[in-house]
Amino acid sequence: MPDQTRHDAWQAGENYDRYMGRWSRELAPLFVDWLNPLPGFEWLDVGCGTGALTEALLGGAVPVSIIGIDPSEGLLALARERITNWRVSFRQGSAEALPVETASCDAVGSGLMLNFVPDRGKALAEMRRAVRPGGLVSFYVWDYPGGAPQFVHAFWTAATALDPQATDLAVDRRFPFCTPEGLTELAAAAGLIDIACEPISVPTLFRSFDDFWQPFTLGTGPAPGYCANLSLAARELLRQRLRESLCFASDGTIPLEARAWAVQGISP
Repeated sequence: MPDQTRHDAWQAGENYDRYMGRWSRELAPLFVDWLNPLPGFEWLDVGCGTGALTEALLGGAVPVSIIGIDPSEGLLALARERITNWRVSFRQGSAEALPVETASCDAVGSGLMLNFVPDRGKALAEMRRAVRPGGLVSFYVWDYPGGAPQFVHAFWTAATALDPQATDLAVDRRFPFCTPEGLTELAAAAGLIDIACEPISVPTLFRSFDDFWQPFTLGTGPAPGYCANLSLAARELLRQRLRESLCFASDGTIPLEARAWAVQGISP
């Protein structure tokens, strides 16, 4: 079996934003609206990346403070550049060993990250450790088993048709637990109570095929990492296969959708 994580490169902030960040910034405010948190919380943003959820919390949660944590200095550098609000600070660290004191915040949020953590149970246990009793623990991940985001699903469908060895790298195969049942089980196993899970979706409209294809060539993320490691000939075959498989609107755009599962629970 291939090493499924070998293309999970998360260092170049601008490349991440071109590939996934532009859509995560659309999704994060919907997540915060769904949470509908009380104002005045001290927040922890686990796996903050370039700051999509941090920005959404600033805009919709009326926080007292936010600490954003991510293992990638490349992503944190862009987050620090973009978000200079005095209530926000960023730290490098792992979700499985959060660099914060026990019971030091009121709420934890995590966006599009938990599925990439090797020990998800430990990460959720760390989130629970970080919040005070009665605190909120929340996260959201793409509905990979349901074919979301559709542009990623289209990529892996084309890639595996050309390269059967890529099958185990496809995100629907890697993350089968990203379902309401699987995610609720994870939250319950971490000791959370009053667990809720709901879908949230955003349109992902690509202006042209180049707008669709170019982010996959940048090397940041599993699909772009796989694409960047192909030979030039294999990459061109994949590009052609994708172009033939997509449905274009009359104006040349490519209208797709991305659905995530949002989960929240309370630490007793």
